Amino acid sequence: MSNRKFFLHCTQCDYDIQDFKEWFQHNQKCPKCGNAFVEVKYNRDYKELKKLIASNNGDPKNVFHYFDFLPINNPENIISRGEGVIPLENWTFLEDFAKGKYNLDIKVHAYRNDLNPGTGTFKDVAAAIAASVLKENGIKEYVIASTGNIANAYAHYLAEAGISIAVFVPNDALKANEAEVNSYGQKLFRVNGDYAVAKKVAADYAKKYNILMSGGNIDPMRVEAKKTMVFEWLRQIGEVPNVYIQALSGGTGPIAIEKAYKELEGLGLVDKMPKFIMVQPSGCAPMTHGWDKAKEEEFPEGWLHDYPIYENPVTKVPTLATGKPGTYPIIADLVKRSGGEIIEFDEDKLIDVARVVAFENTVRMGPAAAISMGGFFESLHKGIIKNGDKVLINVGEGIRRSPDFVEEMMYTTENVDSVDDCERFDREQYRKQLWDKIENMY
Repeated sequence: MSNRKFFLHCTQCDYDIQDFKEWFQHNQKCPKCGNAFVEVKYNRDYKELKKLIASNNGDPKNVFHYFDFLPINNPENIISRGEGVIPLENWTFLEDFAKGKYNLDIKVHAYRNDLNPGTGTFKDVAAAIAASVLKENGIKEYVIASTGNIANAYAHYLAEAGISIAVFVPNDALKANEAEVNSYGQKLFRVNGDYAVAKKVAADYAKKYNILMSGGNIDPMRVEAKKTMVFEWLRQIGEVPNVYIQALSGGTGPIAIEKAYKELEGLGLVDKMPKFIMVQPSGCAPMTHGWDKAKEEEFPEGWLHDYPIYENPVTKVPTLATGKPGTYPIIADLVKRSGGEIIEFDEDKLIDVARVVAFENTVRMGPAAAISMGGFFESLHKGIIKNGDKVLINVGEGIRRSPDFVEEMMYTTENVDSVDDCERFDREQYRKQLWDKIENMY
């Protein structure tokens, strides 16, 4: 395979799959052992990756700045809207809070996935790579099950590639997600049941019509896409913060970060992986509850396969409503090896978190991103974040598909009959009111 740009390597039996054509022909499983978890490996000198990451290396336009280390051969097949080169922002107001409340000197960066030009979410980069790979391999139809954001991103990018996608969502998926998928002329099936039921119906549909279906959180296209966020952190600030916080549904993020570290090994750019802090909403936190049980029992033998399954979870954050967390063994192992934690955040406090962020830096978060931000405050309270830590918060989504959440964020409106009822105001009067809510969470 030395004449090929890349190949897929089975993590279980070490069989090398020559390309995506072979991978797709075997229903995205290793032809030798049937394993679904593979890693893409490149016949490239990884020192070239170091050159791509160099901060003075041009002005990247999109994720395909890293084309040589992405699983696509022909640049003519690229589908992009400028995703993947979003900014890391230094959020000093969180540093000030950590210092004032907990006497911690920390650095805090936010990775602004809400600024991705495609659909404004964490999923745009994955969708761009997937659409490009599928186009290159002549795929005309595709199937995916989703709680929301991945559905929108794939519907958008696959439409750009001229690929029809059947999207299966659970019954509680946001109406705005449904509308966006429909707007691209893609098909959406709202399944009477939770996400687990939606995945089953999607799989049955794919089998019935012999259509390729997304491999989920371990899909090599998604992992390869999301690994590039590590390259971007290095390009923009010259290091990877030692604490990484992300809202958790399935967990491609930490899987992709580990993949990036494997590629960067020996280049002198990274040392050990960041401490992963994975945050789930209180209405659907099976990974958290499995983790808490394992930790209490001091991680006994077999703990990675001991986790609860919640049927039809009721949560205010439908995009994180994965009640049957099949990736728990992978994610929990990664979290433990990183010295991190899997925690939950009280959904009833989401609005307070979102209001503070919007007030301080005019960033309006969606509910899943607010879960991630809530995890920051929760981690401070629990002592998970230490003095001197450099923290990166993954802002996974913006507000555009959560109109109800936006309405809940209102707090300054007054109803009046005439100008006599109106008094001048200074917006600063709200700052203490908003931060008091955060201060009094615990």
